[in-house]
Parts: sequence; structure tokens; C-alpha cells
Amino acid sequence: MLPAQQAEDLILSLVKPLNAQQNCEMIDLLAASGRILAESVIGQLDFPHWDNSAMDGYAVRFDDVQACTAESPAVLQVIEEIPAGYVPQKTVQAGQAARILTGSMMPAGADTVVIQEVTKREGDRLSILSAPQPQAFVRHRATFYQSGTPLLPAGLTLSAPEIAVLAAAQCTQVKVYRRPRVAILSTGSELVEPDQPLQPGQIVDSNQYALAALVAQSGAEPLLLGIVPDHPEALKGAIANAISTADLVLSSGGVSVGDYDYVDRILADLGAQLHIRAVAVKPGKPLTVATFQKNQTSESAVPLLYFGLPGNPVSALVSFWRFVQPALRKLSGQPDGWRPVFVEGRSLYPLKSDGKRESYLWGKLRLTNGAYEFHLATGSHSSGNLINLAQTNALAVVPVGQTLIPAGDSVQIMQVGSPCR
Repeated sequence: MLPAQQAEDLILSLVKPLNAQQNCEMIDLLAASGRILAESVIGQLDFPHWDNSAMDGYAVRFDDVQACTAESPAVLQVIEEIPAGYVPQKTVQAGQAARILTGSMMPAGADTVVIQEVTKREGDRLSILSAPQPQAFVRHRATFYQSGTPLLPAGLTLSAPEIAVLAAAQCTQVKVYRRPRVAILSTGSELVEPDQPLQPGQIVDSNQYALAALVAQSGAEPLLLGIVPDHPEALKGAIANAISTADLVLSSGGVSVGDYDYVDRILADLGAQLHIRAVAVKPGKPLTVATFQKNQTSESAVPLLYFGLPGNPVSALVSFWRFVQPALRKLSGQPDGWRPVFVEGRSLYPLKSDGKRESYLWGKLRLTNGAYEFHLATGSHSSGNLINLAQTNALAVVPVGQTLIPAGDSVQIMQVGSPCR
């Protein structure tokens, strides 16, 4: 059995990211949320596009107002009003000012904005009661960004702020990595679909649904291949079909040491190189990781990664969070940040383990008064008990060789699911 960290390192070393030239697509900006840029974006507009006002007030020449006070105000003539979206028509000369609103274009001749709170106006006569700083409240052209320089880097995952930047830069089409295709199949003659009548001895296949959701949340495209019975030829055909259509394959079940666990043998028959057969974690000890070399004649050949996950529902999800998700992040073109996120917190409950393997106990992570707190899920922490996994957003880690972390003690916690609140 490989220790968890060694398994993670080995898996990531096997992953070759999608090629930015061969595995990209142009998409509409409105469809780009969560996608990863395949090339840097170079903007063609300066930000700001022109000198503009950061406040409501008056555009003036600093030379006219640099010495004014409430007792000795500068008196200027207002020659123009400049609302947002209006192009100034006049040049501000000595002794003149222009009424200007936030975001409006600065008129020629003016170099400073005086906020309206320190002014007094009667008709077109404006008294400035306090001297501003030079160039006060003027946002100069290209001070935020200069056209022709990199705007957003390749490998960036697009979210609302980046999409806003691209929209403002009039980049309505962006080149992104295509979504990795992940084939998902469940093995086991005892499995039935959720919409089928449940007979004695049968189990509903929840793994396919859970893994499809996790794959989609990871930014990949799930390809659902259904349930495969425990018959070697049927399983061999299903796996051969999966590896021919996907960038990564997930199967659940059939990777332990039972009489009907055929996955490892079939992978070897199909020409896979097996790298991992078990990991020293609980839940999730049975884990097969293999690679197939696709398009071996191509210089850009990308090895296909195969994960044989445990059949128990909790084990399958924990294995995905711990080992599959980092691989998907790297495969998808994300330049870094692939590994799981661990934080240090305090458990409000005692955490128990047999000490033989690195153990993961599920529950909720909360941030309370600036410190992380872990709330252990109630009920049995059995790998077959899917029910109390609901609402999980974290896994507390009990290291190998440790059987108890007392309530109140520090613990390493792996974040999964939704962010803690």
C-alpha cells in the first residue's frame, strides 16, 4: 500500500495537461464562466480609455486654485457641463471651470477636479473654498492598464471579475481549453439504476451520479457509461469503449480482492500499465491507478489515466476528492494549485482511528472568530454509510499511528465541497 502523499505525487507525475494548441476552442464570453484560458489575452483598449473624473465636482486648472481658502476663494466662470458619456466641447482657460460628474471625460485645459462639497455656485460663477492637491480626483488614461500588454494570463480560471474585465475590453470571444472528457462506469451485478424497482439483494447505483456531479464541478465533461455486470467480457468491452472515447476513466467497484473483482486483470489484458493497486487510507484502500498510451505514434501523445475507485459510496467520494480531483485540475490546463487544500483547525469532537492507515472523517468545517472548527458528522463513519456524508465540506485527517485526536486538539482538515461559512 502506498502512503497517501506518495500516491498523490505519483498520480500527478503521470498527468500530462491538455495541449493548449490542440485542445482548445473559441467560446462566447457568456459561456466562459469556470473555463480555463488557453492563451494570454492582449487588450486593445487603455483603461481608463481617457482622462476622467473620479468624483462629482468641477474640472479646473490647478494654477487657478492652488492658493484659495474659504476666506480668499478663487472665483471661476463655469463654461460647460460634462455628464457621463458626453464629449467636452470647450477648452478650460485661465479663470474657467467645467461642471463634471463621476466618470465623465476631462475637458482639454483642465488638470484637476475640485469636489463639489468645497465649492459654492451662483449662476455661472463658482467659488472654490479649499485648495485641492495637484491632479486631484483625475483618473488618467492607461493608468490601470495599457493596451497591447498582457491583460489576463493563460491558465487562468475565469470567474465573474475576469469576465467583467474581458467584457470591458470588448473581448467577446475567448480561447479556452476544452473540457476534459471523463468516462464513468459502475461495476457490479447487484447494481440498479435509481428509477428501477429495487429487488432483494440489489443496491441503487449512487456512485455514477455522485461522480458525474464531482466531475462537472471540477470543470470536466462526464460521459456516463452506465452499469456493467460482473462478467469479464462485458467489463472488458466497457473499459475498452471508455478508453477510446475519454481523456480519463473512472470506474467504481471491482478493484478489491474478491472473486468478482476483475478490473485490474482486465486493465492488464488491455495493455495498461498499473501504477497503484492500494493506498494506505481509510476509507478508500482499494484504488487502482493505471495508464494507457493513446496515439503512440504522435509526438503529442497524452497518456490516458484510469482510476478504479472502491465501490463503497463514501470510499468512492473520498478517493475522488483526495486523488482524482488533483489529477483533473492538472489535466484541464490549470497551471498550479492542483493539490488538495489542507488547513489547520480544532475539532469539537474526539476523532478516532485504528491507527493503521491515514483516516479521513467527514463533517463540516466552519470559520468561527477567525479560527477553523471541525464538526464531525453524527452517526456511523462506515464506508457504506452514504447518508451522513450529506452536507460534508471537509475531511479531518487522523495520521497513521495515531488512534485518537481529543476534542479541542489541533487537526489537519482537507477542504472539499462548498467553502466553509
